[in-house]
Amino acid sequence: MSAVTWEDAGAGVLVATMGLAPVNPLGAAVLDGLSAALDEADARDARTVVVASSVPGFFAAGADIAHMATIDDAGFAAYGDRLRALLDRLAAPGRVTVAAVEGRALGGGMELAMACTLRVAGARAAFGLPEVRLGLIPGAGGTQRLPRLVGRGRALEIMLSARQVPAAEAATIGLVDRLVDEGGARGAALALAAELAPMSRPALAAVVGCVDAAGDVDLAAGARHEAAAVQELFARGEAREGLAAFLEKRAPRFAP
Repeated sequence: MSAVTWEDAGAGVLVATMGLAPVNPLGAAVLDGLSAALDEADARDARTVVVASSVPGFFAAGADIAHMATIDDAGFAAYGDRLRALLDRLAAPGRVTVAAVEGRALGGGMELAMACTLRVAGARAAFGLPEVRLGLIPGAGGTQRLPRLVGRGRALEIMLSARQVPAAEAATIGLVDRLVDEGGARGAALALAAELAPMSRPALAAVVGCVDAAGDVDLAAGARHEAAAVQELFARGEAREGLAAFLEKRAPRFAP
């Protein structure tokens, strides 16, 4: 069995499912599988990608600790670069990605979920960054993405305490975007991905890019970034088609 399988869910949605029991460690098998799934999404020109797990109780347990315990400094750097490169592909604004989290998302598993554009969680999901217990810190974007989602104070408390954040709290603080009944994350993530797939891809990418810029620049610079983005959308014809469809009371026919 492959560590990661994928399927075309229709409507421009591809689902990548991690299935390496018992905990989906983010070692070579899962990283290779997720990378291959994204390659397939590129080949199919999938508009949205859902990342899910078929392992009971776990979305992903994080980095491959057994592997890290056997490598030297160069090997550790290479492993980190490989993990970060995959998460950067998931986080790229050109495609919406949705994490469907059931069970625990810990360490690199939580970083994987945070790299996705949006997160849907079942009621018994839990999130944690326990790296300090190993004498490490989150090294695949966790120290950067978590404060942008929940704020500095909450991010520090979660990482310094190494505790697991239950799904209800995660939804309250903004770590989770949609909270559903236990067992419902995959279906809800698929529904969300299908809802977003027909929308203008440049417009979706522009929203993500502008929101990401808001965390890096002051208000005036962010406003200029936004103004340039909306002007570009109008100039390239996306907005013209959307406005025409609205006036003609039909579904827009955005470019593929």
